[in-house]
Amino acid sequence: MAGCLVLSACSGPLSVLEPESASARDATTLWWVMAYAGTGIFIATASVLVLAVVRPAWLRAFGEARLILWGGLVIPLVLLAGLVAAAFALGERGIAAAREPAALRIEAVARQWIWQFHYPGGHVTTNLLHLPAGRDVDIVLTSEDVIHSFWVPRLAGKLDAIPGHTNILRLHADRIGKYGGVCAEYCGIGHAPMRFDVEVHEEETFRGIVAPLAPEADAAGEGGE
Repeated sequence: MAGCLVLSACSGPLSVLEPESASARDATTLWWVMAYAGTGIFIATASVLVLAVVRPAWLRAFGEARLILWGGLVIPLVLLAGLVAAAFALGERGIAAAREPAALRIEAVARQWIWQFHYPGGHVTTNLLHLPAGRDVDIVLTSEDVIHSFWVPRLAGKLDAIPGHTNILRLHADRIGKYGGVCAEYCGIGHAPMRFDVEVHEEETFRGIVAPLAPEADAAGEGGE
């Protein structure tokens, strides 16, 4: 029963284990690497502790100096170096990709306790982010008050929204659908419900949503929310 309850928490709109982009898949892979490595370290450490109780002579035969050298220095260094390398290789790709130019930029402005999204042409939405499927989109993050953190678990990793500073996170949704997003940085009493939805559309549908406030419509005196 406990196992079923744990597994039931591995799905849903905020699950990192159901990735829908290359960046999110990298994060999921890193999660599994850390999970397997942590499990292996736990089993190895527990085994040594059990041996120390039931077969202490085996550990004495190995030698105190070698036990300290290998168990306390060599093996931890190798494991930690591998985990750090995996974290840098898999965990920074979304931010690194954002340094390259993208065809579309959407501004995400955080404040206690909502998210506002500003699209090219002037269209604005609150707590709802529209994205085109199969296309790189740079989310330009900033905050009007305190530090918030933008996180869409199924599409990318977390990145802070900081007052007076802009950070850029690249999103690329593989297919249409609806995903969940949250503020992942404690920002006050309204932090817990500071969530937003992400709707990914076909390119034409996306254009139709943001079109009412496109530049040519503004020039003609048209507009809408």
